[in-house]
Order: sequence, then C-alpha cells, then structure tokens
Amino acid sequence: MTYSETVEWMFQQLPMYQQVGNKAYRVDLHNITRLVKQLGEPHKHFKSIHVAGTNGKGSVSHMLASVLQEAGYKVGLYTSPHLKDFRERIKINGEMISEAAVMQFIAANKAFFEKENLSFFEMTVGMAFNYFSEENVDVAVIEVGLGGRLDSTNIISPELSVITNIGFDHVNILGNTLPKIAAEKGGIIKENTPVVIGEYQEETFPVFKRLAESKNAPLYLAEDFCGRTYTSDLKGQYQKWNIRTVSMALDVLKDLGWELGEEAAEKGLKNVIFNTDLRGRWEVLQEDPRVICDTAHNKEGLVYAMKQLQEEKFDNLHLVIGVVNDKDLTSVLPIFPKSAKYYFSRPNVPRGLAAEELQKTAAENGLFGKVFSSVTEAYEVALQEASAKDVVYVGGSTFTVAEII
Repeated sequence: MTYSETVEWMFQQLPMYQQVGNKAYRVDLHNITRLVKQLGEPHKHFKSIHVAGTNGKGSVSHMLASVLQEAGYKVGLYTSPHLKDFRERIKINGEMISEAAVMQFIAANKAFFEKENLSFFEMTVGMAFNYFSEENVDVAVIEVGLGGRLDSTNIISPELSVITNIGFDHVNILGNTLPKIAAEKGGIIKENTPVVIGEYQEETFPVFKRLAESKNAPLYLAEDFCGRTYTSDLKGQYQKWNIRTVSMALDVLKDLGWELGEEAAEKGLKNVIFNTDLRGRWEVLQEDPRVICDTAHNKEGLVYAMKQLQEEKFDNLHLVIGVVNDKDLTSVLPIFPKSAKYYFSRPNVPRGLAAEELQKTAAENGLFGKVFSSVTEAYEVALQEASAKDVVYVGGSTFTVAEII
C-alpha cells in the first residue's frame, strides 16, 4: 500500500474516536497489552512523561518536549488528534515520523491487527512506542488520548504524571460530574511516581489526593510553584496556566535527576512552535484583517478564548464556527459574543454537526449568521466581508481549525 492507502486502511479498521465518537472508544487495555507484547514491549525501552487533562494537555506536552529538547535530550512526542497529517501524532525532536516508517510498521503487523481487531488509536499508540524504542529516544512525552485510566497510553510507567485540569468534556464516556471525570483522568497516577496537578479545583483535588495517597505517589500542585516564570511563543492568555504547570513539572524532574537548566526552560518555552511545530493555539494567520484560529472546543477552553478575543482591537468581529455533534451547545454557545457576525459550517468529519442545526441553536442564544456548505467556503466569505480593521476568528472544533490552516 502507498502511504495514503496505509493511513486510510488504519482509519477504516475501527474508526478513530475523533471521527465517529463513542463507538470507537475501547473500555479496556487488553488489546494494547497484547500489541506491545507482540512488539517486544517497546514502551519499556525508554523513559516517559504522561500528560492528561481536559484542556491544555496538548500545549503542556509540546512545552515539555521543547524544554527537554533544548536541554539536549532526544525527545519523542506522542499527541492527538492531528490537524493535517497523521504523522503529526508521532515526532522526535519536532520531526514527524516518516511515511516509510508508517508504511513499514503497518505492513509488518497488518495480519496481527486484523486478527485482533485493533482500533485506530491502539495501532497508533503501538506505532509510536515502537518508533520511539527503535530510535532510542531519551524520553517520550505521551499525551493521553481520552480520559486516562482506560486510555491505550496508560500502560507506560512514567517518570512523572501530569494532569492539567478537569472540565466537562466527553461526559457520556468519562462521567457527568467533575469527581467522576477526575477519577478517570487520575487513573494515570502510578505507584511511587510523582504527579503534578495543574489546577486546584475544590471538587477534584480530593480525588487526586486520595488516588496519590493510595499509590504512594508524591503530589504537587502547580499553584504552589514559586520559582521563576517564563514567557512562551504560544500566545493564548490561557497558556499562563500551562506554563505554570510545566514549570512545576520541570522542578520535579530536576529533583529526579534530569539536567534542566534555566536556559533550557527559557529557550524551550520561547520556541515551542519552532521546536515542535505546534499549530492552532491562538495562532494568528494574517493581518489586515487579523485572522486568529484556536482549537478551544469546550466550555472551559472557550471561556478563556472568548475573553481574549473581546480584548482584541477591531471594528467588527467575524466568527467562523463549526462543532461536532456531541458538543453540549447549551453550555458552549452562551460564551460566544452576541455582537459578532457568524459563519456557520460543518467540519468535514462524520461527527460534524449540521451547520443548519448549529445556526438554529445559535439563534436561540442570540447569535446570528449564515450557513455555508463547508468550513473553507465560510472562511473565504468571512475574509471577503471583513475590512482591514476587523478580526476574523475560526474555531469551535479542532477539525474546523484543521480545514483552514
């Protein structure tokens, strides 16, 4: 198979959660356990850092990878979902896995995948672990896909676990209360392994404290960090919370013997985009009109994004919005500004919510605009209608952003 045929085959086995939702979510670790055994336990051949949370886990993962890279380590980075190319999920020192490596891994293990009925995500996690092992990385930063306790990444024994925060997302899978969601994400806490909690929340911290105590895991709260703070090239105001979480994590890693000087921390956080090629986090695509895209997609993330958007200087505000069909619009739509002009579209994934339905529900919340047949068309019309002093914002879903960058 060619590279494109290989990736398409992967998508079709058991479709990825980002595309189809619940039916792609596996509720145990049996398959990934069988896979890594088949591969020779590659996840045991490198050190790792495990990152979970509702918001910020992608940014924190990239920040940590960037700092470790500046410190001279060979750093694997596993994240999801991808924006444009599947290979974005698996990187070493910012370089994506090669097309040839993807093709070779699938070709070598295709019979096993078919026999065991492995999901897209399980195959991808196995590929990442195998690649990091073969390439002899010093450390890999591993982002949880969904939840934590039952996520395929949760077979590693990391140096450090990080949980950024807890919010209401994927409630139909993880639970409909913050303590329930915290218990799922807290499932990455391991025996005698330090864990950093990025945000103190009255409802969730006792859950983490109890889990950490039961595992004899040293517990650190990022809000207690009192060292030097750094700036980042990731410009969303919400990144200040992620920077603090990373700063605490770096302190813990230094206590564990990792060589991470101030220069590595400063340069790593200033060069996250350059070092890791992270995209879509309060990314300014152009000026006159100023175009901003952001992958914030749930209530907690959008609160920060919309607050920062309102602080921009503009004559008029244009919002190109598309969401997925399991989004709780009743909690999300009231966050958006009523004074903006809206361009509604459906992200080009099976889970994409019909633009007409989004428009209807938005109107009930005082948000008005037109429906377009695609995100691309909506974006192009917004650019045409915006003057040089206007601001165009694209968001609502990772998949909406992916279609315009």
